[in-house]
Amino acid sequence: MMKPLTEKHLAVFRRHMVEMIDIHFDLQSDEIGTTHMDARLRSALLEVPRHRFVPLQLMGAAYQDTPLPIGFDKTLPQPFIAALMIDLLDIGPDDAVLEIGTGLGYQAGVMAQLADHVWSLDVVEEFIEYAETMMLELQYANVTLRVGDGVAGWAEAAPFDRILVTAASHEPPAQLLAQLKPGARMVMPLGNPDAQQISVIDKQADNDITIRRVIPARFTALETI
Repeated sequence: MMKPLTEKHLAVFRRHMVEMIDIHFDLQSDEIGTTHMDARLRSALLEVPRHRFVPLQLMGAAYQDTPLPIGFDKTLPQPFIAALMIDLLDIGPDDAVLEIGTGLGYQAGVMAQLADHVWSLDVVEEFIEYAETMMLELQYANVTLRVGDGVAGWAEAAPFDRILVTAASHEPPAQLLAQLKPGARMVMPLGNPDAQQISVIDKQADNDITIRRVIPARFTALETI
């Protein structure tokens, strides 16, 4: 019988995952505008234990270059896509970040290494309960979670410097745009189910909105309660 995976083994897999993300950034640099991800993000990806944020039976596959099912017809995004969206956010150490679509909490855990505070919500109560447990166990004290409507955002904690949306919409939701500070940024997939693109939405100082579409993607639709 094969021995169980140890933290040492998983750390090797995690390093290989980050090296695969490095390759994706290099190969797609013309589309995404850079040959490499931010150094702070790379360090966070090497530290955050992705295997703790997937169903137990998928722990051995946690660092593969593929999306993984997490229940309720939802998936944990492919590592490259998750890293790209966070990299596009360009999170600063003093930033307040809103995440729409917590899932089991992996991306919130990564962003907790980069931001001052992360506010994250999901429509699935079971996801939030699991993510809260992980944040406590891993001592990510700068993450606040709740069950909520992704379209409505988190008005009580607004305004935000950055917003990450891990679900697709035809256009940026007006309520989320209203919760962005002037000069702030949102990253999300935009388009219909057959033609989505990860997009960078910048809110200018005069509140004008600009959109840069980066690469194709496929996400589930943004849900409202």
